[in-house]
Amino acid sequence: MGNPTAAMLVIGDEILSGRTRDTNTNHLATQLTGRGIRLCEARVVADDHAAIVAALNALRGAYDHVFTSGGIGPTHDDITADAVAAAFGVGIDVREDAHEILKAHYQRTGLELNAMRLRMARIPEGATLIDNPISAAPGFTLGNVHVMAGVPAIFEAMVASVLPGLTGGDPLLSQMIDVPRGEGEIAQALKDLAGKYPALSFGSYPYQRNGAYGTQLVVRGTDAGLLAAAMVELAALAGTA
Repeated sequence: MGNPTAAMLVIGDEILSGRTRDTNTNHLATQLTGRGIRLCEARVVADDHAAIVAALNALRGAYDHVFTSGGIGPTHDDITADAVAAAFGVGIDVREDAHEILKAHYQRTGLELNAMRLRMARIPEGATLIDNPISAAPGFTLGNVHVMAGVPAIFEAMVASVLPGLTGGDPLLSQMIDVPRGEGEIAQALKDLAGKYPALSFGSYPYQRNGAYGTQLVVRGTDAGLLAAAMVELAALAGTA
């Protein structure tokens, strides 16, 4: 059996409009790699109920874990929790434990826990809360779907809360080498090498520096021995062996 798999679902019109830059996917990918979980797909959808439900159902059936970011705040367009409930076919309402967390937070801050803020305590039936040490409003896990805030600092804190409870796999290792040759020049040799090491993933990324073309080659895998052997052959390809 291979390493566990995951997908990322980024939710929000602000991402698709370009108003907000998504950094959460990059953070999640880095954290999952260190845990031995392969991030295999990332999608971005608008604040649209049907689109969120469709994406969730497709991803949760295809991967071991689905992580979402965005759409769990207090405003009218924060509809992720309702969409998750619909995807799983369960009810959703204000839950007492989430309510108590918010009540304590707003008492500490001296702000009012009004009706719109209370929306953040609406949790689908059967979900487990995800701790939010920054702004209190919890995320939640339902089945294999982990629902988190879109604000990067809160998202990162929630990821840190969830990951220790997930079963990982072998560490995902990677090594890189620069080849001072154009990508097209080494494409066949790289294809042959990838065929020789099917358990590894080979990536090529062309660049231009000071008027000269080159290619950065990255090899990824879980077997350190295979990775080292492939790097020896890549060094020869680069002319540095």
